[in-house]
Amino acid sequence: MEKILLTGATGYIGKRMISVIAAQGYKVICCCRDVNRFETEMDIDDKRIELIEVDFLKSETLKNIPKDITGAYYLMHSMNTAEDYEDSEKKCAGNFSEYIETTRCRHIVYLSGLVNEKQLSKHLSSRYQVEKILMECKIPVTVLRAGIIIGSGSASFEIIRDLVEKLPVMIAPKWLYTKCQPIGIANVLDFLIFVLFKEQAYRKDFDIGCDDVLTYKDMLLKFAEVRGLKRTIFTLPVMTPKLSSYWLYFITSTSYNLAKALVGSMKVEVVCRPESLLKIKSITQIQPFSYETALQRTLVKIQSNEIISSWKDSFISSRNDSTLKEYQDVPKFGCFTDLRSEEYDSWEACVNRIFQLGDNNGWYGQGLWKIRGFIDKMFGGPGLRRGRRHPSDLKEGDALDFWRVLYADRKEGKLILLAEMKLPGDAWLMFKVYKNKIWQKAVFRPKGLWGRIYWFMVLPFHGIIFKGMVKNLGRGK
Repeated sequence: MEKILLTGATGYIGKRMISVIAAQGYKVICCCRDVNRFETEMDIDDKRIELIEVDFLKSETLKNIPKDITGAYYLMHSMNTAEDYEDSEKKCAGNFSEYIETTRCRHIVYLSGLVNEKQLSKHLSSRYQVEKILMECKIPVTVLRAGIIIGSGSASFEIIRDLVEKLPVMIAPKWLYTKCQPIGIANVLDFLIFVLFKEQAYRKDFDIGCDDVLTYKDMLLKFAEVRGLKRTIFTLPVMTPKLSSYWLYFITSTSYNLAKALVGSMKVEVVCRPESLLKIKSITQIQPFSYETALQRTLVKIQSNEIISSWKDSFISSRNDSTLKEYQDVPKFGCFTDLRSEEYDSWEACVNRIFQLGDNNGWYGQGLWKIRGFIDKMFGGPGLRRGRRHPSDLKEGDALDFWRVLYADRKEGKLILLAEMKLPGDAWLMFKVYKNKIWQKAVFRPKGLWGRIYWFMVLPFHGIIFKGMVKNLGRGK
């Protein structure tokens, strides 16, 4: 069984590629920085899937990659980090290229962005620099360049959906007239798998997209049409990039860092080169479906709760770009704690309520959570707008409003959340159902004097928030 290395396995595209690669009869070697975070989402008993812990910023960890891999997918992007993400991307690509040459790998496939304009955004320029580094590798590389990807859980789609469904009338930046050529996520996966080991594609780059060339305004209005909504859009002649970033940040579920990167890219046309698109179609015999069809397919997936991966579950929506390892062990010393318990009506019903926390279900009647979410958003945090991947299922690493799931075991009746809201410290919220009670524990580890002052400032509200929540979780609303 040939082995295929999959980098970025925890990302939006990577998660979906695992089953696609395995379905072709390959063994998938999934690279992730934190195996503990990812292994609960995988069928570890599946002999076609193997998890390895690799951080491409740390060259010494690349030794975990098997030497007998025959193919590799490079699907890593780092625009969620701070201002130096370009340096991080170059370093990752350099370390990858250097090590991959020591293996038996005979083909690399890289998913990049459309970079056909002379003036590129910082985000697209970084993708292009990575492309050039990989192309210098001794192993043949195929680069697929995609623009806006439409699929359940994709950042682009979620932004379009948020804007259209939240705003009957939009006053938007003038970059809404920028042209782009979108592509459905299913077609992206098709192209990625079909070019693997195709010698006609070695050392070449191809643009992939549907046949529709649209402005962002066209895309918003088409979404409204598909959803049966009437929307009116006005554009302002002048809106600075910073204001545009805040506009996206406050209206949609995107993080500010991502909004800032996207705004820079949205001023640049991302349209396929016709001859390049024709060549890739001839090699793969794939005819991408239209933008409208991509929307319809995506909405069906969402309505059926079939969201395989979401950008929100990546650290691109997080307060940091770290792993969860350092937060797995909830501290006991130097912390403030709020411990409460309540008898439950039914073990199963109580666990269900715990695992349905957040998003549309809210936090069980606690209006103060909404206020806290609004304050967090005003200070640059995620607030409550990220929601959740699935209405009743939680896995380690999932985003849950302004929390991150650290541990989730429905059979054990236990859930641990790490706060990603703006705080002068670190906070955990834990739930455990046992001994005929639901136990709820909030732990706060302050950072400096301000952390301690913050705890005592919010202490009067804990009696309302935490007491009310544990009662509702135990007995229902």
